[in-house]
Amino acid sequence: MAKIKHSVATRKRKKKMLKRAKGFWGDRSKQYRQARRAVMHALVYAYRDRRMRKREFRRLWIARINAACRSLGITYSAFIKGLKNSKIGLDRKMLADLAAQDAQAFKKLVEICKGQKNNKG
Repeated sequence: MAKIKHSVATRKRKKKMLKRAKGFWGDRSKQYRQARRAVMHALVYAYRDRRMRKREFRRLWIARINAACRSLGITYSAFIKGLKNSKIGLDRKMLADLAAQDAQAFKKLVEICKGQKNNKG
């Protein structure tokens, strides 16, 4: 029986890994062993940071809403509570966009929340 050689598969696998490491600094993009380690780390970071990106955006939206609310004389927590009591189902991304793009609409929402505060309290 003939001896099985793996050179074609090995070369293909290594080329694929080096292609993924293209643009990495120094030997990480040229030597297979360093490239493999660097790519594995990069994939771990990418997986983690896809989740972190969602958290960071939510923090950014909350900061923008808070700044807009305080300029109109209401706290963030009172604003969110007023929205919930009014059964207004806008998420924080939309609220932050309204605060930045359409100040009049955001002001109306704040007035609704202030009205809810007076009615409930």
